[in-house]
Amino acid sequence: MPVGIVVFPGSNCDRDVRWALEGCLGIPARYLWHEDQDLSGLDAIVLPGGFSYGDYLRCGAIARFSPILQAVVGFANCGGPVLGICNGFQILTELGLLPGALTRNKDLHFICEPIALNISSNRTAWLKGRDVNDEIFLPIAHGEGRYQCADDTLHELQDNDSIAFRYVTNPNGSIDDIAGITNPTGNVLGLMPHPERACDPILGGIDGQLILSALLG
Repeated sequence: MPVGIVVFPGSNCDRDVRWALEGCLGIPARYLWHEDQDLSGLDAIVLPGGFSYGDYLRCGAIARFSPILQAVVGFANCGGPVLGICNGFQILTELGLLPGALTRNKDLHFICEPIALNISSNRTAWLKGRDVNDEIFLPIAHGEGRYQCADDTLHELQDNDSIAFRYVTNPNGSIDDIAGITNPTGNVLGLMPHPERACDPILGGIDGQLILSALLG
């Protein structure tokens, strides 16, 4: 069954995700308009990067009220795999499917560059078969990627082994160098780097395939 890719007004990475899934990994995918509510026949959901609703108010704050996202919450609560990339990660925190918040980068600049990450946890299907502390490279492209949370929340993430990725060299001031996290059950993953932009050996390497291939289940 296909992977559903949610399209919001302002999304700009939905086509990249579909190209990576279908063109590089052979995973069927279909678009889901933000007003849709029917997720039947889907194995997984991706919330792509971009500027949903123009990032007015703050990133993801308006998108969280889209009709489809209530269905996504139900899908996730039933154990369905949900991946949020960049703006998708921001939306997941606004929804409450993941804790914390993404705020302005420490230097208040948009950052667009390849970056090294350490795999911090391999307890979930997203990173099964990889070793903790393995280094991978993915591109980032964000102005509000600084992950922040309360101390108690950080301790919970650490205790639950829910920090999936850390930056080797922190580009944005995120607490504990966090680049991506999962929920306690491990079926929801949010990360700021873009795996869909690292699925071709000519165009950015293939480390992104590690993450996207997990959508197959």
